Amino acid sequence: MDIYSLSDKGIQAELGARLRALRLRRNVTQSALAEATTLSLNAIKSLESGKGKLSTLIAVLRELGALEQLDSFIPEPPISPVQMARMQGRHRERASGKRPKGESRGPAEW
Repeated sequence: MDIYSLSDKGIQAELGARLRALRLRRNVTQSALAEATTLSLNAIKSLESGKGKLSTLIAVLRELGALEQLDSFIPEPPISPVQMARMQGRHRERASGKRPKGESRGPAEW
């Protein structure tokens, strides 16, 4: 499947369908999953229809024993040795925007 050809709603629906398939492979009913995660049955149904919240997704993945799937979903980005040397133990906290040529810098950027 070409994920880039899907709309945002299409991707949400696909994620919901995959979660439903995972739940069914684990042979867990929506009601049992709702009870185990202390979520409402409607929250589980919404998630499986592609309309759930991120916190619901995390709770469901935890209960289904599939939290490791988040590493595949959004892998931790590698850092290059050059960038690591520049950072010298600091953690990046924000992105740097590109300034048009000739734009002056503020005093904090000198």
